[in-house]
Amino acid sequence: MHTAEHLLNQTMKRLFGCERSKNSHIERKKSKCDYFLAHEPTTEQIRNIEKQVNEVISQNLPVRSCLIDKNNTPDNIDLSKLPDNASQTLRLIFIGEYDSCACIGDHVKNTAEIGQFKIISTDFAEGKLRLRFKLENCNYTE
Repeated sequence: MHTAEHLLNQTMKRLFGCERSKNSHIERKKSKCDYFLAHEPTTEQIRNIEKQVNEVISQNLPVRSCLIDKNNTPDNIDLSKLPDNASQTLRLIFIGEYDSCACIGDHVKNTAEIGQFKIISTDFAEGKLRLRFKLENCNYTE
């Protein structure tokens, strides 16, 4: 589910120019992420988010991690969600060339293990879009 969250975050950045989700709740059965947008997305745009995430999943991208000193973090890595007491050593997750970010969660080794990404509901109020999603046919076993 963490890997799917990364793909969703990057897809939202690319489609809407927004920041990664600052408020998310990731669980095995279903998860949610919040995004701040100027306008409520249309039904077609919501379907396109799901379609784009599934297209990236189908590319069978490798997922790898590495440890890096916080002072040597590449400019494209957003550290704004890190707590003040975060370790000096960070774990970065790379999903092919599509996404990279700091994360401590469990991840698949290849996007093919994710299964199908499904948006199950959305809410929009006061500029905040909440997306609830789940995975179907997930092959992740760890």
